[in-house]
Amino acid sequence: MTSTVRPEEAHTPPAPEFPMSRAKGCPFDPPPALRTEQEQGALRKVGLWDGSTPWLVTRYADQRTLLADPRISADVTRAGYPSPAPLRGTSFSFILMDDPEHARQRRMVTAPFTIKRVEAMRPAVKKIVDGLIDEMLSGPPRADLVPAFALPVPSLVICELLGVPYTDHDFFQENSRTLISRSAAPEVRAGAHGNLIGYLDELMGHKMARHAGDLLSGLGTRVEAGELSRREAAEMGVLLLLAGHETTANMIALGTLALLEHPDQLALLRGTEDPKEVSGAVEELLRYLNITHSGRRRVALEDIEIAGEVIRAGEGIIVPNDIGNRDPAVFADPDRLDLRRDARRHVAFGFGVHQCLGQPLARMELQVVYSTLYRRIPTLRLDAAVEELSFKHDGSVYGVHELPVAW
Repeated sequence: MTSTVRPEEAHTPPAPEFPMSRAKGCPFDPPPALRTEQEQGALRKVGLWDGSTPWLVTRYADQRTLLADPRISADVTRAGYPSPAPLRGTSFSFILMDDPEHARQRRMVTAPFTIKRVEAMRPAVKKIVDGLIDEMLSGPPRADLVPAFALPVPSLVICELLGVPYTDHDFFQENSRTLISRSAAPEVRAGAHGNLIGYLDELMGHKMARHAGDLLSGLGTRVEAGELSRREAAEMGVLLLLAGHETTANMIALGTLALLEHPDQLALLRGTEDPKEVSGAVEELLRYLNITHSGRRRVALEDIEIAGEVIRAGEGIIVPNDIGNRDPAVFADPDRLDLRRDARRHVAFGFGVHQCLGQPLARMELQVVYSTLYRRIPTLRLDAAVEELSFKHDGSVYGVHELPVAW
């Protein structure tokens, strides 16, 4: 039988694996391999766990171009979608769908995350932050900042917004950690997902019996009107609960570590009460750290010419926004943390129709935290060597497992 493989294909080297781990001693920087790819410029195919070879896109301009292109799909069920881990036994929320269904479901939960609604929550968030700091100061002069502060701040906020009892936080935080861990077996992650779906579905039933003014009650109304199934509503609840505390909690802890390691920048933040300067500092920390380090994942619907290459229909695309935010063509001296930098063009929240729904809430929470914690505890310091800390290389959300601090 005659081979159909062309000679040049027979000698094509295997695609390198998609790099995930940060370099030792550089916990804030993207993997060095991503920097190399960005400097070389061309799009490159990389290998994933399942043998697939999606395109890796590392330059900022190319990333924004593709994320805004209607010819790419976020639908995780499409052939060629570059999933970071096996998907067996799970179902999916609207962020992994395409329009028009993506837009239809997204509109149902947009209202609580508008800038006006979020700003109305600022005093309540400030009260939560101050209360947790009071608790820390009332005890011994050292703590693990993750459970003492970084995790409860966004958890309390999203629980209030959704109408989820905070007393159940151990349950949903444990299952959330399992769900976003790529090292967990598929059946274990599916079990965690099922636990969260079951919990939200039961809570939804209570909300539908006696409506309150929270977001889950609003979804219950949509179910009663036939606009959503209970399963879809529960999926949306899981997404909001998970995204609402995991991402912001990691930004609080990792941002604090970055500032403690850059005392000149911490002094700038501690020394200002100007909301604009605080807001600018938050944008720079989002650019510099960027905790969604597994990248945005897409699949091409049509052939797309970009950066001298052709992405064929059905081929996967990975857009690692952490290296996009370190592109020297856009951000001068990009590996330097500079709170005075204008970093508003960063892609930490993605770009295009799928950019993060909850970004106004995340920004507001981080502004309150970063403008309060270091001023109220001016002697805050790291109580361990950075080399001793354990970082979340194995999850879809990057951060630090523990952050020992003292004052």
